[in-house]
Amino acid sequence: MDMLTRDEIAAARLTDWRKLAQGLHARYLVADFAAGARFVTAVGEAGDATGHHPSVSLGTGYVDLKLVTADAVYRDDEGTKHLVEWVTQQDIDLARRISEIAADDGLDADPAAVSVVELGLDTARSATIAPVWAALLTGNPGSQGHGSPGDEIRDATGRVPNLWFGDGDEHGSPRQRFHVEVYVAPEVAERRIAAVIAAGGSVVDDSDAPSLTVVADQDGNRGVLCVAQAAAKG
Repeated sequence: MDMLTRDEIAAARLTDWRKLAQGLHARYLVADFAAGARFVTAVGEAGDATGHHPSVSLGTGYVDLKLVTADAVYRDDEGTKHLVEWVTQQDIDLARRISEIAADDGLDADPAAVSVVELGLDTARSATIAPVWAALLTGNPGSQGHGSPGDEIRDATGRVPNLWFGDGDEHGSPRQRFHVEVYVAPEVAERRIAAVIAAGGSVVDDSDAPSLTVVADQDGNRGVLCVAQAAAKG
């Protein structure tokens, strides 16, 4: 299936779900572990009916779900097709069905609670250094470029955060090359930035806000707060 644009995803108006990084994420609140297990069972049956399933994390008082298509079709500017991890129509359809199941069970969604953390590394030689990071993070060479047309490191099992490579100089002076990328729901972005400032941090660059806001701690270490821009525009 073709990957959907951010505008197409936003137009689906999935009130329980938020587009973070590559996928759709939702959190549902449950009374106890047994209630969560029953909900997960119903979600699994819905996935069986469509041949597509979410990733699930079940904890005390909540069920976290992620929907993404592992082989979505992306076409670059030359028209070349790439298979990537991204949201497709099957994710939208299953998200709607899961929301219906949750409503029938009387479960409330907590979309403001969802977030995703990824790592970024600035380098001029991603193809050279990526195998090292694939080995360290996952132990699997196949995680380099998994679900991505680039050299990014993505563990298919979701055990570790994705590692992205950004542009960097080859022989620059020592500086921070790693940074944390935190994806949050649009409605909590301003509150999260305000919390960073209240804690003594600062905003370094908001020229690409609301999609990307670069913040720093008191030592100058930087992080990036990320929001799906189409969703942020409403």
